[in-house]
Amino acid sequence: MSAAPPFPGLDGLLTLSRREGVDIRPTLLRVLTDLYVQASAHSADEERQFVELTSRLIDEVDDATRAAVRARLSIYPATPVQILDKFGLRRADPHHPMPAASPIPAPASPTPSVRVPTEAELRMAASLAMRPNDAAEISDMFFAASASERAQILHNLEETPLKAAARIPSARAARAIHILEMAAFAEDIENFTLELGDALILPTRIAAQVVDDAGGEPLACAMRALEMSGAAFQRILMFLNPEAGASVNYVYRLSRLYDRLSERSALVILAAWRGSTMAVARAKFRSSLYDDERQRVRAAASQTRPAVQPGSAPAVRSQKS
Repeated sequence: MSAAPPFPGLDGLLTLSRREGVDIRPTLLRVLTDLYVQASAHSADEERQFVELTSRLIDEVDDATRAAVRARLSIYPATPVQILDKFGLRRADPHHPMPAASPIPAPASPTPSVRVPTEAELRMAASLAMRPNDAAEISDMFFAASASERAQILHNLEETPLKAAARIPSARAARAIHILEMAAFAEDIENFTLELGDALILPTRIAAQVVDDAGGEPLACAMRALEMSGAAFQRILMFLNPEAGASVNYVYRLSRLYDRLSERSALVILAAWRGSTMAVARAKFRSSLYDDERQRVRAAASQTRPAVQPGSAPAVRSQKS
């Protein structure tokens, strides 16, 4: 007797996968991953069955499916260790709340060469642009995560094939950094939030959520997206919110995170923040648009045809006496 599938809704896919001539493996792997990441925790049996199924499917699907599944699991905190190893992702250590930063090496005299991405990597990055619902899920997961989980998410996003937001033009970024520093010195959180949203093309709701976040990691991502220097970021940490800036641990922890934070990870998070606003807008107007369609259908159905169509009545000939 075959074991029952670990998650509901897979019976039809498992049956279809046994038919000849139907390659359902990519779809099965995507659906299985989506169902797994919907829950924050799983039993040992569910995790074991998920590892058994996905370990086989990962080696049998195409590169695009494998890359999409790797991107989803890289930001999921409860991804099994075996799957992390299979994708080459780093495991989080629960005993360390924040990855220790290595000593900053002295700048070398020759400028290290930057590796040029291959054509295949560029095509993959362009083809995996985040959908609004995925962007909203990444944004919500990042804001809801703990400090150690946020550090792990940012580390994994550095290697993810998800498409990052475009860089902020250097002139606009320099102007924004100057205004943000002045607002921080004046403890003007309102103008700081408005300028941040304008510079990063974010709605006021998301910009306020970034500035008001108690952990500070979203603010670090926003400043890294503007290519702010580490010294300027430390000044903002100390002056924008004097109560939090008075904590040496708070400033030191975020400064070390900022030194390790890559520009690509910050731009991927920025793309998720922007995409999440589209998901909210769609959800807001979907019901009204759907009702409009129903109203148009009802109006068209309620129109009755005239009993006598033009031209169908016999002509009446006048009689002359």
